[in-house]
Amino acid sequence: MYYLGVDLGGTTIKVGLVDENYHILHSISGPTGRERSAEEVLKDMAMLCLEVLKRQGITEKDIHSIGIGSPGIASPEEGVILSSSNLNFNHVDVRKEIQKYIQTDVYVENDANAAALGEVICGAAQGEDNVVVVTLGTGVGGGLVSEGKINRGSFFGAGEIGHQVIRFGNGEPCGCGRKGCFEQYASATALIRQAKAAAHLYPDSKLISLAKEGLIENINAKVVFDAAQAGDETAERVLETYFKYIACGITNIINVLEPSMIVLGGGMSAQKEYLTNPVTKYVQEEMYGGLSLKTKITAATLGNDAGIIGAAFLGTTLK
Repeated sequence: MYYLGVDLGGTTIKVGLVDENYHILHSISGPTGRERSAEEVLKDMAMLCLEVLKRQGITEKDIHSIGIGSPGIASPEEGVILSSSNLNFNHVDVRKEIQKYIQTDVYVENDANAAALGEVICGAAQGEDNVVVVTLGTGVGGGLVSEGKINRGSFFGAGEIGHQVIRFGNGEPCGCGRKGCFEQYASATALIRQAKAAAHLYPDSKLISLAKEGLIENINAKVVFDAAQAGDETAERVLETYFKYIACGITNIINVLEPSMIVLGGGMSAQKEYLTNPVTKYVQEEMYGGLSLKTKITAATLGNDAGIIGAAFLGTTLK
């Protein structure tokens, strides 16, 4: 039996054929064209799914189901995207649209939830029942897994970890309409903003010399880590503050949910122990009542495959 997993993004649709051992056998992608109608986008998605099957020499009768990870809020069992500002989807019946072209079960899930499920199924959190996946990328997303199943909340919107406020009052404005959100301090975007501000104050910093063409505007997250590892004091200070911001949000999560593991995903997870070790240190310092930290903090291992694998197996976890 095979499974189709789809990662539906604002710019790209990625489709993967996954086997029972969680291996992606073949994957292809195409442009989303977010300015188009939902019907047009979903038709292209269906065509990509059919193309994957064709290339592997199998038919829709050989697949268990199609699972789709999408930004926004989704109702998995109904197969409906309730809201997705990134795609301008509003109460779109994805199952109905896909089944115009492929006769199989179709499920839809928030993309961060799908990635969290992937890490639990066969990634960094394999074997763990209570896990929080925190994705540190352009923004900060999250997925909650409780007793081995995705926790969506009562209205499918749980897991918006990036929009807990960690700096009340005069915090950075957030796209969600609030100020001081975790996302504005712990995302890769936030780290880059903080590093550029520091580079303007300390023009001799390696933050500038290691950036492409020696330009402040070309500083990225990797440059900050590289500069710090090269002994640059400015980069070290920027990262120390950044790690403390991450630790603040993660400590909040632990105090509320007490998961056995927190998995740090997104682009920042490529830093592995350079990220997880200092964050763990600062979380321990902030633990309630000085209690010993029991939650393990680790880096994601599946990378961009997490969303496809998690989505592919939605049909098996919902039943």
